[in-house]
Amino acid sequence: MTSLEAVSSYVPKSAVPIRDFLRKHGFTEDRIRVHERYFGFSEIPLDPGATLADHLVAAVLAMEDLEAYRPRIRYVVHARTMPVVAPYPLNPIQEVCHRLGLEETTAFSLTQHACASGLLAIDVTGRMLAADREPGALALVLAGEKAFTSAAQVINDTGVMGEGTSAVLVGTDGPRDRVLGYATRTHGKFHGGAWTAPEINAAFHEEYPGYLAEVVEAAVGSAGLGMADISVVLPHNVNRMSWLRVLKRLGIQGADLLYLDNLSTCGHCFGADAFINYRSARQSGRLRRGDRYLMTAVGLGATFSAMVLEH
Repeated sequence: MTSLEAVSSYVPKSAVPIRDFLRKHGFTEDRIRVHERYFGFSEIPLDPGATLADHLVAAVLAMEDLEAYRPRIRYVVHARTMPVVAPYPLNPIQEVCHRLGLEETTAFSLTQHACASGLLAIDVTGRMLAADREPGALALVLAGEKAFTSAAQVINDTGVMGEGTSAVLVGTDGPRDRVLGYATRTHGKFHGGAWTAPEINAAFHEEYPGYLAEVVEAAVGSAGLGMADISVVLPHNVNRMSWLRVLKRLGIQGADLLYLDNLSTCGHCFGADAFINYRSARQSGRLRRGDRYLMTAVGLGATFSAMVLEH
């Protein structure tokens, strides 16, 4: 059974107030107030002097017992939101492998599910390791990016992109954080993402809660559980109001199930959100041994994914 052997993250200490960031991108004062008061954003972590490879390496080096795990790593996977994450000829994943002494591993990227590629990578590498049948072998999944184009720094009415990163070691026989269920759906009529006709974009926002609620129920059902069995939801950090609509579709009163502690100060860190939230929830005691919990992600395009695990 696929399991998460270790999870670590890196969030730059330097941050920019959301007001200043959005004003720089041409947002009106009214729209800025909506992002602050209703969507829940306050600031986002940015480190202009660091490269994407710097951020990914920092996430890996934050992992406890890294030296013990290192000889067991067979795959290194960067779960990307954007098909291109650095200007040519830079290759961040190859640089990461070089700096970490992992040149002998098989390294590749996944981008097909955009911000949901992190959960996809957990599922894919778990299947690969199971097929290899090499006892103790691990895959290192990396998530998080630096938006090096302005068009990728803000998704209007959805999220403001921060620069947090995460590193996840995936195994097949770990004693905790076992994957119990996974579901993903792609609704191709929204393939244009944020760069689509206004009427299609409006339809996406209208139908979004139902699509996410459906995939959550599918993941929970595939684990043989019900929503009452879920202790906490570790979400992707987007528009707080959209989450209230999703919970209503799931028949859940209030937002106590959601872990939103990082939304205001981290923003939406591409595919790294759920794993950053995992670290914080575990450190704060919100996630306890034996808890069944849910990770969610939605990628532009539009892919909706949910994964159920047992801590």
